[in-house]
Amino acid sequence: MRSEQTNARGGFTLIELLVVIAVIALLVGLMLPALGATRLNARSTVCLSRVQQLGVGVAAYLNDFDRMLPQRTWDVGGQQAVIGSLFGGKKGQLPFYGINQVGAEGRPLNRYMFAGPVSPDDGPDNFPMPPFASPVDRGATTTGLPIPGLDRTDSFYDFIGSSYTLNDHDLRGDEYATLVPQGGGRMPYVTQPSRTWVIGTHTIYNFQQGGDRGSRWFGKSKVEANLSFLDGHAKMRVTVPPGIVNETSDYVFGP
Repeated sequence: MRSEQTNARGGFTLIELLVVIAVIALLVGLMLPALGATRLNARSTVCLSRVQQLGVGVAAYLNDFDRMLPQRTWDVGGQQAVIGSLFGGKKGQLPFYGINQVGAEGRPLNRYMFAGPVSPDDGPDNFPMPPFASPVDRGATTTGLPIPGLDRTDSFYDFIGSSYTLNDHDLRGDEYATLVPQGGGRMPYVTQPSRTWVIGTHTIYNFQQGGDRGSRWFGKSKVEANLSFLDGHAKMRVTVPPGIVNETSDYVFGP
């Protein structure tokens, strides 16, 4: 009889089990946001490292080509125009401006970022270019193209070949050149190299022409960007304010 009583007291009642499960669920609920923030911070750090590496590559390119940023032209309406998206990366999906035709070999910054042979223009579409892929790349909920299948994207790396963009125009529109003159050529004289960004995540152009592309890669509450500057330093998760704001306390577009 004594042994049976001891065994009975050693078990858990249903209520006790439910309490334990509830406590575990509560702890998991408390830990998940912290774990999510930790993962995002780790991915953001990797992204920043790649932005900075691209900045180093750009600096080497500027030195070799006498203050010319990496630029590739394409025929647009019978005239050759510099297409900023072709500065580096892999072949993309967008069927305009050579983005789905110019492969890794034809994008000028790649030779500074990738050791070994790369895919030519007629090579495979899926040739990887890891330095140009951001682990936080979530694309955009709207690309500005009113074409089904092209009106949004889950990845700028897949869409145009790079998660990152060159500072070649400001937020007023593509025709407002910044570090790459219209038609190509040398970078203009820059008065604030420590504040002028040169390479950034595509989120920096989220509010171009006053719109909102929905590129919230670092969180839902606001738009942020990782940026590399002309003086060589980089900043992580810089706030990008709504509207056409070409100058903030953290960065400027124009020279």
